[in-house]
Amino acid sequence: MIVIGEKINASLAEARAILQERDEEKLTDLAKRQAAAGVDFIDVNVGTGLASREEEVDFMKWAVETIQGEVKTSICIDSADPGVLEAGLKACDGMPSLINSAKAEKTSLESILPLARDYNTALVALAMDEDGIPVTVSERIEACKRIADACEVHGIPLQSVFFDPLVLPVSTDTGQGLVTLETLREIKKTFPTAQTVMGLSNVSYGLPQRERVNMAFLQMAVFAGLDAVIMDPLDSEMISAVKTGEVLVGKDRHCRRYTKYFRG
Repeated sequence: MIVIGEKINASLAEARAILQERDEEKLTDLAKRQAAAGVDFIDVNVGTGLASREEEVDFMKWAVETIQGEVKTSICIDSADPGVLEAGLKACDGMPSLINSAKAEKTSLESILPLARDYNTALVALAMDEDGIPVTVSERIEACKRIADACEVHGIPLQSVFFDPLVLPVSTDTGQGLVTLETLREIKKTFPTAQTVMGLSNVSYGLPQRERVNMAFLQMAVFAGLDAVIMDPLDSEMISAVKTGEVLVGKDRHCRRYTKYFRG
């Protein structure tokens, strides 16, 4: 399971303050703690909702350069703005990275897919289009097909694409958990060479004991075909759920990663 650490996201108060204050010490500490937890990528999202595009470009450049000066873990550059994404890619300076994200919408595909191609980086692709997040599984798969077709045009192999089935809170619609899980299964059937990813914490928004919901949903998603997860890596119980899920679906040969983690 590929784990993407979610803590450096400007929608979170701690990360937003770090960015606004340009606090290098706190930024690198947050990156180091996620790296020590074993993440494969550190997500960097600088969208405060208050800054201009130019300011977000500058935030992204500063954040990526600051993190990479202290931590060698790969960066997941998280923005819907191609200018912000490119600033992050340039700051990575050839280091492995991941773009998060594109969607099945003309402007997004025409501006973001060339970045994935030109910088030779993997891509998170959202199962949504210009009308937003589709209600049904079949509509989400259609959005993925549009993205897959555009990837072929731009010469991007599906092995480099992480389709995100999208997660909505079950607190507002109790059917959303099943929609996401069924979309995951269909993605794996329709695009067998592609990978899958999802942001885990959305599912429990508005509920008490959110960690319990997140943990149960994560293990269901692993069974449905999840390859990568955006989550809080500083929560040891969630990391334990990742290791356990991998064992139970046969993704951990001889239970080596599980045994190493829990003996450690």
